Amino acid sequence: MKRLMFITSVLLASSPAANAYDYVGKFNDWAVYKDTVNGEAVCYATTEANDKAPKSAQHGEVTFYVTYYRSQRTPQNSVRLAFNLREDLPAKAIVSRNSWKLFTVRNEAFADDSDERSIANALKRGSELKVEAMSERNTMVAYHFSLSGSANAIDKAQSLCS
Repeated sequence: MKRLMFITSVLLASSPAANAYDYVGKFNDWAVYKDTVNGEAVCYATTEANDKAPKSAQHGEVTFYVTYYRSQRTPQNSVRLAFNLREDLPAKAIVSRNSWKLFTVRNEAFADDSDERSIANALKRGSELKVEAMSERNTMVAYHFSLSGSANAIDKAQSLCS
């Protein structure tokens, strides 16, 4: 149910920065937004990729989210790209020496419920997040995200929706 709610809301919306969501604030390389989806408060800590590979590909906007719903205490980690991913191959999120598989749905990759807290905690302690995935056109892509400000942004998003 949790994942279905999230996927539905994410697929219906585009980047928080591009919508009329309430901008809460900037935390170094991260930003926080608050919205209402189907009558429920939803809070996002989000950041844009600061490095994209391969350089020859047209990546478009690549955004990582840590999302909280008022009705849930567990964060939801995901990445959204401007193109579709291969759904038969998992993506991977890497922080320091830890890595997690992400399942893909069209142009997004999501963490398993059992990994949500450990990913959010790693984001708060690490310095860089790397996401690797295979595009629908069989191009291996990799994205780097700064984690500067992630701890404050994630904590703020959580507190807004708790």
